[in-house]
Amino acid sequence: MNKADQNMPEITEAQIERLYQLKIYGRWILVVCAWILILPWSLWQFRETISLCQERCTWAAIRVGIEFTPLGALGIAFCVGFTTSVLIWQSLHILRGGLSNKEKYYLRREIVKILQQGEKHWLYRYFH
Repeated sequence: MNKADQNMPEITEAQIERLYQLKIYGRWILVVCAWILILPWSLWQFRETISLCQERCTWAAIRVGIEFTPLGALGIAFCVGFTTSVLIWQSLHILRGGLSNKEKYYLRREIVKILQQGEKHWLYRYFH
């Protein structure tokens, strides 16, 4: 232990788990917001491609749609990629059987920073 670790207040496993749960909820809230805000706009950009695919869906029609509506394609790719990354991040923790010691250390440091800021930090009451 270095000198900075010795000055840390006692942080319980429950507090670490609480911060981890907050991070999970926060990421899923961001995913839901992306799907609610970005995806409808992206699909609206693809309205001509979707109507073309209803008549005759080919890979060429999909490619042309992506080529001529790059922002719509980027929005859909962002939503799918962000959701996939959160699923993989959460699945890795489940498969590994919880948090590693390194992750617990960084979460503990975040809690210490929150407690040191006191009432100024919006999560202070949650951990105090």
